[in-house]
Amino acid sequence: MAAAASDLESKAKEAFVDDDFELAVDLYSQAIEVGPATAELYADRSQAHIKLGSYTEAVADANKAIELDPSMHKAYLRKGSACIKLEEYQTAKAALEVGSSYASGDSRFTRLMKECDDRIAEEASQVPVKSAAAAAVAPAAPSGATTVATAAEDKEDGASMENAQPTVEVPSKPKYRHDYYNSTSEVVLTIFAKGVPADCVVVDFGEQMLSVSIELPGEEPYHFQPRLFSKIIPEKCKYMVLSTKVEVRLAKAEQVTWTSLDYKGKPKAPQKINAPAESAQRPSYPSSKSKKDWDKLEAEVKKQEKDEKLDGDAALNKFFREIYSDADEDMRRAMMKSFVESNGTVLSTNWKDVGKKPVEGSPPDGMELKKWEY
Repeated sequence: MAAAASDLESKAKEAFVDDDFELAVDLYSQAIEVGPATAELYADRSQAHIKLGSYTEAVADANKAIELDPSMHKAYLRKGSACIKLEEYQTAKAALEVGSSYASGDSRFTRLMKECDDRIAEEASQVPVKSAAAAAVAPAAPSGATTVATAAEDKEDGASMENAQPTVEVPSKPKYRHDYYNSTSEVVLTIFAKGVPADCVVVDFGEQMLSVSIELPGEEPYHFQPRLFSKIIPEKCKYMVLSTKVEVRLAKAEQVTWTSLDYKGKPKAPQKINAPAESAQRPSYPSSKSKKDWDKLEAEVKKQEKDEKLDGDAALNKFFREIYSDADEDMRRAMMKSFVESNGTVLSTNWKDVGKKPVEGSPPDGMELKKWEY
């Protein structure tokens, strides 16, 4: 099995030197599947992905190589190179700084770190600067390149990464469905992967990149690696593996509404999410209807109520309401006291008389007043 993997790796390196990067990726993938999956295989497949313009896949492979061999300097170089293409300059610089500590004197790290510094300064000041690719001179290839693997490294140094052209691939149906929604400060992504063990899920966050990998024994691995709509704050992002889904919370670097999950070119004018001000006026909307004078309408309704002709008890109740509404405080107190104490048989407006003593009930002729016992 190890011999088969070695043979596939050799063929992959030859395909890379022959500029057949798709075949190289395929052969590296076969070698990884046959096993053992080494950091060298992942790092080399990462470089083939870069040549194809598949930068998120390149970062994922570089991360896997670093996980298997934290001291492999070229894995950090691959990650930094791919992150620069994804405009994730802070992430790229951090990877390059670590990688340079394992490869002192390698001018490739110095050149790419300078490019990161230029891009970061450009973003901070919003002042256009010269393209670092145009200003930088590619270093000479190391001497003594006798093996196919070294030839591949020389090819990497001699060729500008700006010439890498992405290939168009027909998207296949994803293994798991996903959905997302916006809030003011974060985007919540849900991957509907049911019954997945937490140790089979690997999630990495970049400045504007997300990588989710689910690898179950005996099944085709699932990789979801979008370049995100806008930048995030990696250290504030988190994820949870639940019984029915994987929930990923992406902390927004800017409070803008994401119109999609993945990046589709520079957004023209992302809409910022602002909390509504308490003193803000209510929005007015154009209408073909004439504007109503509500004060005038209220006055008309009151006039109609006053002029309304009623009969029987309705007319009597209306009469009492009018008396009460036009009365002063003493008259109102007299009306309330007399009505309550007389069990609704007396209604007086004379507080001087009512306020001195309890009001006795006065039933109509032929009727008897009874007190209820509770």
